[in-house]
Amino acid sequence: MSRAGFLRRAMVVALLALAFASVVHSPIVRAQEPAAVPAGAPQVWHYLGAALGLGMIVIGAGFGIGRLAAAAAEGIARQPGAAAQITGAVNLPLFLLEGVAIIAEVVVLLVVLAR
Repeated sequence: MSRAGFLRRAMVVALLALAFASVVHSPIVRAQEPAAVPAGAPQVWHYLGAALGLGMIVIGAGFGIGRLAAAAAEGIARQPGAAAQITGAVNLPLFLLEGVAIIAEVVVLLVVLAR
């Protein structure tokens, strides 16, 4: 499967998940009183949401870092003399991308632990 085909399928799956989430959490569904939950029954839906969120964070960061590294390697292969400048130009966005992913993971874990 080509990269474009894989990305297209990943986008379709993400949009379907977003549509499902918007239907499940719509105000119409929430208008009814929740069913009585037996005492002592664990509420674990937030763990599923956190797991999906963490998975999407890691996959997105992996794709971004991979594309940055591939572009840098291609640029260095085309112009070996500019390797230092290319490496320096790639480092800042790479660190920012990793930082955003780590911050998002921490926020998700805090939400789970605060529950």
